[in-house]
Amino acid sequence: MNKNWKNFLLSQNAIFESDTHIAFPAISDNNGKFIYPVAHLALLTVSGKDAAKLLQGQITCNINDINETKSSLGAICNPKGRAVTTFLLIKTGTAFLMVLPQELLEPVRKRLQMYILRSDVTLTDSSDDLCIIGLYDPAMQAEPLLGTSGTTQQDTIAVTLSNRYLVIAEADKAIALWTERVNHQGFQPEDSDKWRYLDIVSGIPWLTTETSEEFIPQMLNLDMLGGISFNKGCYTGQEIIARTHYLGKAKRAMFLAECNTPVAPEPDSTVIDADTDQPIGKVLQAQYSRAINKSESSLCKMLLVLQLTGADTYNLKLIDINQKITLLTLPL
Repeated sequence: MNKNWKNFLLSQNAIFESDTHIAFPAISDNNGKFIYPVAHLALLTVSGKDAAKLLQGQITCNINDINETKSSLGAICNPKGRAVTTFLLIKTGTAFLMVLPQELLEPVRKRLQMYILRSDVTLTDSSDDLCIIGLYDPAMQAEPLLGTSGTTQQDTIAVTLSNRYLVIAEADKAIALWTERVNHQGFQPEDSDKWRYLDIVSGIPWLTTETSEEFIPQMLNLDMLGGISFNKGCYTGQEIIARTHYLGKAKRAMFLAECNTPVAPEPDSTVIDADTDQPIGKVLQAQYSRAINKSESSLCKMLLVLQLTGADTYNLKLIDINQKITLLTLPL
């Protein structure tokens, strides 16, 4: 994290539980507008005249569909078609910014480096040079997240995600934006974990070291989110991903769920059928958060990857925790 950005957040009463978990004092009253330091996501810059060609051979989305006003979700997969990471890809000038989980940046950089060979491509961890801010405003018209998101670029990069913005900026621009939004536009500083919560209820399938290389992209609903192109050329893992698409469907899919448990289960925790006690799925992500507004539940929200059984209903619970899991509707 940029030192000046961290010092600024500390001056704003931020509490660094870790470099990726930043909290703020609780607010007794607010207008529903929040601003978040997004520290658990990182930025990998892919630059050079062969950057697009390299990425086209490694990612599930079509690099030719991405421009400075249109970004896309996608995944990098291993040869078996399992997602190493999911990402949000943004084009900026002649380079590409890949937004991905902090803990997966270095493994992904090393994997991409193997394919560069003599290509003119440079991979740069830009997490110390650029800051990521989340903005939530209930007055924005909420729209389904369809994998391709509107992007604006001036002094900062802003990507529209339903009724939220993900903003990327250099430290001085990020500080100015934060100050303007808080002091003059009524935004309230909020914990970074609350942004994780919003990603979960939006159905964005971020991976962790525990879940990396476990699921093919369709099991993460990435096809429904517009993060897989089935008419581009070959890329690593493409054969298995295409076969799943054209010869049938994935045997598992991602679901949004909630559970009345005070502690969020860890990624890759087992979900069982409450009637048979047999494993039926895994937790992709989970976050316990107080509700953003009064109409929302403050239960633990989870993204689950479950076996598709053909039944209309599931009777689920977390292994070793006798609490029922309720499935919710994803905003796809």
